[in-house]
Amino acid sequence: MKKRIALILILMTVCVAGITGLQLYWNYQNYKSTVKAFNHDINEALNTAVDKEIDQRHQKIIAKFKVWLTDTAFVQITCDTNNRHGRTVFHMRDTHPFDRDEKGVNLGITKFKIQLNKITPAAKRLFIDHFGDNILKEDLKKGIVYNYTQRLGDSLLTVYEKSKLNIAVLAKLYKEELRAKDIKTSFLLNPKNEGNQKLHLTKQVNTALRRPYEKEMVDAGFQSPDAYYLKEMKWLIITSLLLIAITLFCFAYTVKTLLSQHKLALLKDDFINNMTHELNTPLASIKLTTDALKLFDHSRNTQLEYLDIIGYQTEKLTALTAEILNTGKVDQHIRENNATIDLNELIEKAIHDLEPQSKSNHIHIQYQPYADNVFVKGDSSSLLNTFINIMDNAMKYAQGRALLHIVLSVKPKYVEVMFKDNGIGIPEEYRGKVFDKFFRVPKGNKHDVKGYGLGLSYVKQVVEQHRGTIAVAANNPAGSIFTIKLPLG
Repeated sequence: MKKRIALILILMTVCVAGITGLQLYWNYQNYKSTVKAFNHDINEALNTAVDKEIDQRHQKIIAKFKVWLTDTAFVQITCDTNNRHGRTVFHMRDTHPFDRDEKGVNLGITKFKIQLNKITPAAKRLFIDHFGDNILKEDLKKGIVYNYTQRLGDSLLTVYEKSKLNIAVLAKLYKEELRAKDIKTSFLLNPKNEGNQKLHLTKQVNTALRRPYEKEMVDAGFQSPDAYYLKEMKWLIITSLLLIAITLFCFAYTVKTLLSQHKLALLKDDFINNMTHELNTPLASIKLTTDALKLFDHSRNTQLEYLDIIGYQTEKLTALTAEILNTGKVDQHIRENNATIDLNELIEKAIHDLEPQSKSNHIHIQYQPYADNVFVKGDSSSLLNTFINIMDNAMKYAQGRALLHIVLSVKPKYVEVMFKDNGIGIPEEYRGKVFDKFFRVPKGNKHDVKGYGLGLSYVKQVVEQHRGTIAVAANNPAGSIFTIKLPLG
């Protein structure tokens, strides 16, 4: 049996450890995956936001450039078909060039099929849009500033130098990109400038218009990825930990149940041994007396004496049987009998019922009735049996000059009954077990004090059915103190 239980416990432990380990491993892998995705997303979002912010600055430059091209006092745009293909070619020159030999820009537009020798407003608009949205835009992306004409080049260079990163715009764009990736945590741009060195930083991104030739780096700082993970995955983590806790609880409860069942089996074995010992004595006495009556011709007085022995042993067996049966009827009996009981009278009755036993064992019982009546609600016979059980135990385990002191005291909401004896006492390690069914303080194979280990279990059951409590403590220098607390009726 022990080997089977040990094997079951080992297998259960391995299973629970495996389940818990797999759950923790899965959480760890999920953590690494989440942190990795977080790092990727915040860097990708920053690159995209920077590109959009730079594109906004490019659009502003392109818009200014188009305004310059529409200004005839600044730039002249003409066209002709004086080429071998006869296609329209646009010419762009400064209205007031620094160098009279400046050639300017000559450009043909593939999609423009109309042949013109004189510029029209529509053709000029098309040329300006094409030049700004295609040629200039591509050059800006490459970080290049061309002198399409001397004045245009100087103007572009001036705008370039004035166009700097707008940190507020970048923050707004970055926030939008993060939200698109379902990241709603706070951040700081260029956190080193804020004096915060403890943030989780992204890679630096170049925000200069003339990148890669010039550098104007920016990065973003976030709270720790651990904090982000806990914030984003908190319900998953809580659920996972709850499952682990439930698994561990079920494991612990199962182990406790198995051990309790094993312990109960051992206690029952001990109970059967005790019961066999208890029953054998009166049965053997009855058998011997019966055989004596059959085999020999005794006098009338001797026969009566033998019959008294048989009657006594029969009563003893009946009492032992009743003690066992009563433990299973307590709940129903108490529910059916709920009367007002005077504890003074009940304790005095218990003392009176045990008077022959106390006198024969030379046990002195001290009890001073309480000045007033003390009432509780319950079943008088069950409570009487409870008091008798405790007092009987004190007598069984008495030693030397035996004394049992009973104290009744009344508190605001309950009444307390203390039974103090000066017997052999109960070792501290067994005090919490004396109310368990079938439990008896181990004494090896000695059976000098009779019993099944049911008396105190019955006592606790009765007290709890009366909504009370019972406890046991040491009565220094020797003996035990049983304290019963019952609610006032």
